[in-house]
Amino acid sequence: MKNIRVMMVDDEPLIRKAVKIEMNDRGAEVERHSGNDLSTEKRRVEMVDTFATGPSLMAALESAEVPDYVLVDMEFQGEPTGGLLITRRLHERYPSIKIIIFSGRFDNPLKEESRPEGDRSPLRESRVRRINEIGSVVMEALRLGASAFVSKNAAGGFSIENIIRAIACLERGEQFYFNYPVMLTLKEAAEHYFDLVGVQAGIEVNDTERRLLLLEAAGCTASEISNRLGESDKAIQERQKDLSQRFDIVNKSAARVAKALSLGLISPTDINFLPRN
Repeated sequence: MKNIRVMMVDDEPLIRKAVKIEMNDRGAEVERHSGNDLSTEKRRVEMVDTFATGPSLMAALESAEVPDYVLVDMEFQGEPTGGLLITRRLHERYPSIKIIIFSGRFDNPLKEESRPEGDRSPLRESRVRRINEIGSVVMEALRLGASAFVSKNAAGGFSIENIIRAIACLERGEQFYFNYPVMLTLKEAAEHYFDLVGVQAGIEVNDTERRLLLLEAAGCTASEISNRLGESDKAIQERQKDLSQRFDIVNKSAARVAKALSLGLISPTDINFLPRN
């Protein structure tokens, strides 16, 4: 029975050596469906070659037998998403190859601590940014042709089991595979996204508030807005403060206008800018 052939591209020579030796010494076998009768066959997983760069991998594929899988490290020469370029080129040239992203940067970022709801501390904000960043990179890799994401980190150290498990799932016909730490990060990124969308989707403004925002966008002062809306200066200031609180932003005109535009509460085409004096 023909082996499942795997290649790897990673700029760390020790990792390339370790993966190749351990995978081939392991001699792991995975089941693969063989036809419409639901029968299965076992095939051995073999690491046939490793490469330090994307160009060296692509050059080798010009003359070598095309493998079933390629492990692609995400970070190259300090570039956090260098593996995306390799993924895109590999998938465009050899669409039959299943690409497994192999990296430690997708693990659940920054230890979560018990913090009150609405906490905006630098640590909390940094963690949210990191989660969103990782989530966007994973989605981009999927769009470019990746099929699986495997963490280089494992309890007790490096483990080939992560790679074997990904290959086994894909051989069973599953479309995607995500290692446990990657799943945690994606879950949290998705929860944060939908929480944010839910909060924003719940923001509404009445007709007077919308007119106020359009006048602010046009360049009117609070006093001018007061005259146009027929309300006192104090009433306008209270409306502005209330809008800023609901938008969860600083109480500044520019911030309110920017937030209202981003939420679709006002449209640029509805703004009648004041003429320059």
